[in-house]
Amino acid sequence: MTSFQPVILGGDLGAYALARELNDAYGVRPIMVTAYDPNAIRDSHILTRHAFAQANEAEPLVDELCRLGRQLKQERPDRRLLLLANTDWRIRVLAEHRDRLEQWYVVPIPPLQVIDQVSDKRIFAQLAAEQGMPVPRSHYVDFVDAADAGWSPAPTPSDLRFPVVAKPADSSDYENLVFPGRQKVYRIDDDAALQALWATLAKAGFRGTFVAQELVPGDDTGMYSVTAYVDSTGTVSLLCSAHVLLEEHHPATLGNPCAMVTEPVPQILEPARRFLESMPYRGFANFDVKRDPRTGEFFFLELNPRIGRNNFYVQAAGINPMEVLVSDAIDGHPMAPRTADGEALYSIIPNPLLRRYVTDPELMAQVRRLMRAGRVNPQRNPRDGGVKRWLRLMESELHQVVKFRKYYPKPTDTGF
Repeated sequence: MTSFQPVILGGDLGAYALARELNDAYGVRPIMVTAYDPNAIRDSHILTRHAFAQANEAEPLVDELCRLGRQLKQERPDRRLLLLANTDWRIRVLAEHRDRLEQWYVVPIPPLQVIDQVSDKRIFAQLAAEQGMPVPRSHYVDFVDAADAGWSPAPTPSDLRFPVVAKPADSSDYENLVFPGRQKVYRIDDDAALQALWATLAKAGFRGTFVAQELVPGDDTGMYSVTAYVDSTGTVSLLCSAHVLLEEHHPATLGNPCAMVTEPVPQILEPARRFLESMPYRGFANFDVKRDPRTGEFFFLELNPRIGRNNFYVQAAGINPMEVLVSDAIDGHPMAPRTADGEALYSIIPNPLLRRYVTDPELMAQVRRLMRAGRVNPQRNPRDGGVKRWLRLMESELHQVVKFRKYYPKPTDTGF
């Protein structure tokens, strides 16, 4: 195969998972470009950290990536460089500066126009509806002129039913905004609370679009995830789905799955395939889906133009997603389409904590069976041990207990 060097932006759990997948498959040591030394990659033996204090600023980051790419090419002209990222803001930076970066790197992400379409929840909802994919009823408020005197948010439609979930229409507009009380997503029970949120966002300097989306009932176990890869021919060559068991409830990470069971769900896999192959999509995609317990209908909530923070569940299900990517983007040999069908428990929290929150007896029986087989956590890596990393992992998992005790002390019917 072609010699290559991965360069990964960031150092959180999702970035470490990419590094592990690459190391597992090819024995390579990815270079992680980070502004600080996060726990997920600290003292790791499978990667090299490239410290850059301005890694969270677009222009300096691109300049540094070009400098690094030039240096790596001078050292090994025959080696291809693979540039990866796994947050909305970083993906957008790569797309906006693709021409400069592709002088040095392979950049396997969707075209900027496609990123703009699928990242905007309003446009995604329109495109999904055209493909026959159900989406929740939503209300959008544009804050572009919120600094102007006399600005007021668009009135709430009379037919919007509360409670709603409020979140940025494009996460990259919100990712680096900091203000008191900031949450990743908000549960809003009435219009008065919604108007208060609009006022807070305007004052904080948010100038993107926010969406208030009718809450599909049910707790965290109603959520599902789909990960897909679209190869250079426009074919979806990888599909994998997982049933969420529990999501994080800390305000900064609310909605991120922390425990999932991998299993193929054709009712969401096939619509995801059709959607991606209906446009000039390339690279990884991650869908958030929720099943309405009243009707069994699956609602497609959003599409992220990246692989997703919990991408290691794909490897747990039987397919290393980096092998699919490298075969296509580096070797030029797209793999035949595959759907991961392995059943596994992906979990970054201790088993006793998970048992507390899964209340459905049938689902709990499945979870207990998979616990006996061993839960999968990307950081429980036999190739990347050491006392320091093991202690840090134990601390991280115990900290989850503290966070759940504070922010979600007992399971509820809604997950809030």
